[in-house]
Amino acid sequence: MRVFKGEVTALPPDKSISHRAALIGALSEGTTEITNFSGGFDNQSTLSVLKDAGITIRQLEEEGTDGRRIRKVVIESKGLWSFQAPSDPLMCNNSGSTMRMFAGILAAQPFTSKLTGDSSLMKRPMKRVADPLRMMGASIELSASGTAPILINGSKDLKPIEYRLPVPSAQVKSLVAFAALHADGETRIIETVRSRDHTEVMLGLETVEQEGERVIVVPGRRCIAAKPFYIPADPSAACFIVALGLLARGSEILIRDVCLNPTRAAFLDILLDAGADISIENQRVVGGESIGDILVRSHAGLEPLLISDPQLVAFIIDEIPMLAVLSAFASGQFELHNAAELRTKESDRIDAIVVNLKRLGFDCEQYPDGFIVKGRLLTPFSTVVIDSFDDHRIAMSFAIAGKATGTPLDISDINVVGVSFPNFFEMIESLEV
Repeated sequence: MRVFKGEVTALPPDKSISHRAALIGALSEGTTEITNFSGGFDNQSTLSVLKDAGITIRQLEEEGTDGRRIRKVVIESKGLWSFQAPSDPLMCNNSGSTMRMFAGILAAQPFTSKLTGDSSLMKRPMKRVADPLRMMGASIELSASGTAPILINGSKDLKPIEYRLPVPSAQVKSLVAFAALHADGETRIIETVRSRDHTEVMLGLETVEQEGERVIVVPGRRCIAAKPFYIPADPSAACFIVALGLLARGSEILIRDVCLNPTRAAFLDILLDAGADISIENQRVVGGESIGDILVRSHAGLEPLLISDPQLVAFIIDEIPMLAVLSAFASGQFELHNAAELRTKESDRIDAIVVNLKRLGFDCEQYPDGFIVKGRLLTPFSTVVIDSFDDHRIAMSFAIAGKATGTPLDISDINVVGVSFPNFFEMIESLEV
């Protein structure tokens, strides 16, 4: 049985905060310095489209206090309308965050632009992007099936709106906020189910609780002064290392400097409630975000996970694949409801998880907004082929289960982990004792 011990100090910087820091830097007046920027493929796609739209960006490396090489991004901009018409379509590759959030900025620019992506991204729904931007006065064209490419005829005269999010989505909330910064007046974005709040925190936007709903107030045409950003470790990446520590008997892992924003770290509360041996150390606030160290020890008594609360699902949407696989291997059971959004990610994650768990001998049933794992019918004796569906979170979730339990797995397209966790396998190997 494999055992994993040690201290993790090189977890990938937070993907969500890295995207937003770069986009906000491009909207700010002056020089924005972003320390510990993510080197993942998706975040590099955001930098690439910003450069192609005329923003001056430099990437540097410097030595951190612990001797690690840290990526720094320096962005020079003159404010909200610093962008230039790109000569070619803007390639977002596999990054839905890049495409959706940058669309909000391009909608306010007085030129035509087109956002495109790889074959996976071109299948993902974009009507949720087009609807609010059209309400604000931009002309948006999608494919006949409501997907990318997104053709944007921007307008410098966007109107402020009141917009109630039809589904909880931090990306849609952010794209509306970025467009609203350019509008002539105050925009109000209404959430019935709260999603991750990095954009509001980083822009210092006013939020109001009103009759059970959350209202984000975005003033238009306000100068955004450039300021430095520090990117903490990604909790969605930490989830994989936490699962490794819980599944592999005798393991103990300390994960340093992880973002513990309540809208991002809810998976820890779920695991604690299920009996996991997890503790938080050295908690503090940096740049408006809560940061701390996670200590995880293996524990044999993890209870099956049942996840159904819509608010909780919104908070853990990226961690669900790992939580599902962890619960299946640790307890033999798992149940999920109110998570239809998982079908619109890099893959149909509900189907991808169920297909692969069935190959491993689990009794599963899926439905439109979730699935159930009822138990394990058999333990395979030979290597099982796992289909990653070109999805980094599917690949990593099953890789963790295989490494921790010694289950022989052959995972397709394993290099897709570079989308969010380029040093994934090197980190796991460094922890094995």
